[in-house]
Amino acid sequence: MCGIVAYVGERTAYPILIKGLQRLEYRGYDSAGIALFNGDINVYKCKGKVKDLQKVTRDKEISGSAGMGHTRWATHGEPNDVNAHPHRSMNGKFYIVHNGIIENYAHLKEELKKRGYIFESETDTEALINFIESVYLEQKVSAELAVRLALTKVVGAYGLVIACEDEPGKLIAARKGSPLVIGIGEGEYFLASDAMSIVEYTDRALYLNDEEIAVISTDGLDIKDLYNDTKTPEVKTISLSIDNISKGEFEHYMHKEIHEQSNSITDTFRGRISMDQSKIFLGGILDVMPRLLEAKRIVIVACGTSWHAALVGEYLFEEYARIPVEVEYASEFRYRNPVINKDDLVIAISQSGETADTLAAVRLAKDTGAMILGVCNVAGSSLSRETDAGVYTHAGIEIGVASTKAFTSQITVLIMIAFLLGYKRNKLSGDKYQELIRGLIQAPDMITEILREEDRIKSIALAYKDASDALYLGRGILFPVALEGALKLKEVSYIHAEGYPAAEMKHGPIALIDEAMPVFVLALNDKLYDKMISNIQEVKARKGKVIAVTTKGNKEIFKLADHVIEIPECHEAISPLLTIIPFQLLSYHIAVMRGCNVDQPRNLAKSVTVE
Repeated sequence: MCGIVAYVGERTAYPILIKGLQRLEYRGYDSAGIALFNGDINVYKCKGKVKDLQKVTRDKEISGSAGMGHTRWATHGEPNDVNAHPHRSMNGKFYIVHNGIIENYAHLKEELKKRGYIFESETDTEALINFIESVYLEQKVSAELAVRLALTKVVGAYGLVIACEDEPGKLIAARKGSPLVIGIGEGEYFLASDAMSIVEYTDRALYLNDEEIAVISTDGLDIKDLYNDTKTPEVKTISLSIDNISKGEFEHYMHKEIHEQSNSITDTFRGRISMDQSKIFLGGILDVMPRLLEAKRIVIVACGTSWHAALVGEYLFEEYARIPVEVEYASEFRYRNPVINKDDLVIAISQSGETADTLAAVRLAKDTGAMILGVCNVAGSSLSRETDAGVYTHAGIEIGVASTKAFTSQITVLIMIAFLLGYKRNKLSGDKYQELIRGLIQAPDMITEILREEDRIKSIALAYKDASDALYLGRGILFPVALEGALKLKEVSYIHAEGYPAAEMKHGPIALIDEAMPVFVLALNDKLYDKMISNIQEVKARKGKVIAVTTKGNKEIFKLADHVIEIPECHEAISPLLTIIPFQLLSYHIAVMRGCNVDQPRNLAKSVTVE
């Protein structure tokens, strides 16, 4: 992985490829490259950013009306010029850009070496393109057939675009486990791993399914599967606009997206709550509601920030729907032999809908006959196609690698599902159900109120920008918020941070606390407040610095904590939506003060489409 863009048509390809790669920079990458086809084939690539690639291509031949580009996030082989994409086959017949991992590349490489192939890079991609070339030359077949035959022997995941020297003006695209979208223009086609990179050229697109191959030229588009059966995927309208991908008045996307959460949460419940605020309506799960109500257990699978949202979901479903819940890392779930029954409900959460481990977990669970629900932000994503039903978040496009508004939108969806199931299972009275709905509706205004305190939160960040470690403590439904707060600080500022259930502090982490250790504590006026005060006192007894997030009007905590951030009084069920906001702002400002690349943290990718 990480980003692909390609073009074939009548325009000059170079500016389209460069701009497309710039649109994909948010996904995280360590090198970039392009190949341009104009009779000759010119390849330019380098370690670094797209701006470095532009320097490399200065004063070079950049004509041609077809081409491909790539931003690479290193998997096999270190980031350098040689390992950057595009890759060329040994005899120069084929060129490729590739997202994914070829798991049997070592075997392919050894077999090819026996046939005289020599390799320049350390990548699995070079093994793939040489394997395709060997099929092409040895079996004397068309480029398309060579690709299809080779991919039937490949183990792993791929989203790829290939060009053959002998068939100019034609691109071959294929996917398995790594997304590819094809934009359709007038006599021209755009390919990308993300629709955002092509939205200014067309709003008509189709999405390749797993094991489908597209052959594209100015003459048209032909889609088949690996076994030569013709496919006719649905052409969809891209709902993005250029305005969606602008920073506006903000310096960074992360900052903008933190401030968008009042709107993104509103957008997520808009149209799903009745005008009189008495009912929740989720059309995406309406047809499967009878099965949901019969579920004996819920298993939630997710990765990263989505896993933290899942942990919040565990509290919600058990508290309000009274259904037992297990939360699993998708990456672990898929490699165990989990016990899943037909009357279980499996919920898969993924911002992109393309997370490789989560999709693999879904496929494993489907084989058991369990009902599978998806929660994701991208219509037409793999997750939305592979689940039985689901609910979209409406966070809008999220460009910052460190997820912010996607997290709160996911929690909003889980809140609505939990309340709805609780009411329909007769675990919530009508009055309680309406009280909870009203609490959710109030959340966006409360977030706006918290955001007004950003200057004071920024001053707190200044006090801890030079910390080397940090601890985050929470209890109950706020424990996952502590985990997410710690993750945000790690991701964008590179400060080591850990989240813990507050009571577990005594079982090890307390050994780390001294006068240099900031401890971020969630202490709202709830049933666990007195317990949290005890934890704060334990930290202070060891000279730790306490930054407390508490309910507005709580005077007691000002006597104990070094810094206090107040949030409006709210219902416990929506408290994660509010309490995460100060942690996101603290992480953002600390990272900016440390000179970190907030939107593109080192070593991270936005959408993890490989294991």
